[in-house]
Amino acid sequence: MFTFIAAVFSIVIINLVLSGDNALVIAMACRCLPAVDQKKAVFWGTFGAVALRVVLTVAAVYLLKIPFLQLVGGLLLVWIALKLLLEDSGEENVYEAGCFWDAVKTIVMADFVMSLDNVLGVAAAARGNLWLLIFGLALSVPIVVAGSSLIIKILKRLPLTVDVGAAILGWTAGEMILKDRFVHPYLGTGVPGRVFPVALAGAVVLVGHLWARRREEFQ
Repeated sequence: MFTFIAAVFSIVIINLVLSGDNALVIAMACRCLPAVDQKKAVFWGTFGAVALRVVLTVAAVYLLKIPFLQLVGGLLLVWIALKLLLEDSGEENVYEAGCFWDAVKTIVMADFVMSLDNVLGVAAAARGNLWLLIFGLALSVPIVVAGSSLIIKILKRLPLTVDVGAAILGWTAGEMILKDRFVHPYLGTGVPGRVFPVALAGAVVLVGHLWARRREEFQ
C-alpha cells in the first residue's frame, strides 16, 4: 500500500514539474488569439499532446535508440521558441486566416519534442502498473490546461514575460541537447554542461529580437 501511495505521489510531482514547459508553449502559441479561439486551441492542442504521450509511452524504448534524437529535438525546440518570439513582434496580424490551426500545430510539435522526459518519468514512477501509468497520463491534462490558461493571462498583462518564456524554452532545449548520448560526452559535463543551457536561453531571446527587427526593416 505504501509503495502504491509513494508511486502516486511521485507521479503527481513529476507531472507538476515537467508539465510546466508544455503549458508555457500552449500559452505562448495561443496568447494572441481571440478568447474563444484560445479555449479551442488549448483544447485541441492538449488533446493532440495527450495522444502523442500515449504513443510515446508505447514507443519510448525504441525512440531512445534513435541516434541524435534529443539533439534534433532540442534544435527544433529552439526554432519553436524563435517562431513564438517572431509572432509576438507581429501581433497586428494575429487574426489572419489559418493562425488558429498554426497555433495548434505549434503546440503539438513542441509537446512531441518535450514530452519524452515526462513520459519516461511517469513510466518509471508507475513501476509497470498500467493503471498508475494511465493515471499519470490523465493527470497531465488538467495540469497543462490550467497552467496554460493561467500563463496566457500573465502574458497578456506582462508582455515582457514572453521573453522569459522564450528563454525558458531555450534553456529546456539546451538541457535536452546535453542529454543526447552522443553530445553528452563533449558538452554535458563540467563548465560546458553548466553554461550551455544559459547561453542558449540568452541566444534565443537575442536572435529572436534581432530577427524581428530585421524583418520590420524590410516590411
